[in-house]
Amino acid sequence: MSTPAEFDGLTRERVLSAYGIVLRARYLDDRRFILNRAGKLAFIISPRGHEVAQVAAITALQPGRDRFCLYYRDFAAALACGFTPEELMLSAFARAADPSSGGRQTPGNFGSRRRGIIIGSSAVGTQIPKAAGIGLALKWRAEGALCFVSFGEGATSQGDFHEGLNFAALHRCPVVFLCENNHWAISVPEARQVAGPGVASRAAAYGIPGVAVAGDDFLAVHAAVRAAAERARRGDGPTLIEARVLRLQSHSTDDDQRAYRDPAELEAEAAKDPVPRMRAWLLAVGWLTEPDDARLQEEVVREVEAATVSAEAAPEPDPSTLTHHVYADG
Repeated sequence: MSTPAEFDGLTRERVLSAYGIVLRARYLDDRRFILNRAGKLAFIISPRGHEVAQVAAITALQPGRDRFCLYYRDFAAALACGFTPEELMLSAFARAADPSSGGRQTPGNFGSRRRGIIIGSSAVGTQIPKAAGIGLALKWRAEGALCFVSFGEGATSQGDFHEGLNFAALHRCPVVFLCENNHWAISVPEARQVAGPGVASRAAAYGIPGVAVAGDDFLAVHAAVRAAAERARRGDGPTLIEARVLRLQSHSTDDDQRAYRDPAELEAEAAKDPVPRMRAWLLAVGWLTEPDDARLQEEVVREVEAATVSAEAAPEPDPSTLTHHVYADG
């Protein structure tokens, strides 16, 4: 990674704050996995291996001003947008106080009106044309805001992807498209899912920039998203970014990737975990010390434990509200 002189305006405080969010995402994921195996959580989708790319992307944007169409693996991105660990645990436990849906959506379908996060769907890729439409509305409003939308490489085989990019490019909508390419569409490898040299190359068909970056490099992802955001705010239209990341857990807790992935491949990828890589980089450039890292990790562990205890004790949805937000109330 780069040296501090090349951080392009990122301060030590912002980078360390981002690192703290990465750690929260990782410890929350570890905790959710244990709770799932204990039978307390029904279903989770892990962000493990995606966290650094997600937080780098959001750090380059303006939560509170921009709009966000996150996808179901964007656990770290949701934290970077302002969700608290307790709120994400409320969603995992499907409690009534879950801010995304009151315990109705599966965890990972993030939504928050006050944070500009448009609630997602479990149907793959539907957030992409939605983001294009939101981008057009933002263009008409001339707010200087943009819409950020993320998805996996599997979603690029959907018609929604091509329709969304075509529409956004045609109307020069201020949209940043981020593909988090972890090389596996559930059990289908990238080689059997994505034709051509990669996702970023598909941008050429729509006359927009396509940028491929290493998803474990915080600065590279941040720089790519920052440049795309500047382009969008200038009125120059959308950008497609492909962040090549790792999927260090199975697709979900209902999947076991050991059934279709080579054990040697899994072991090799585990050794490339981007979280220790970010930590090592921060130590190397002198922006983090071992004692400060230990204190931060202890703080995060306490925060995650408190969030878990509070969410687990929170009330479940009242059965009388079963049809709320499903059929017209009343």
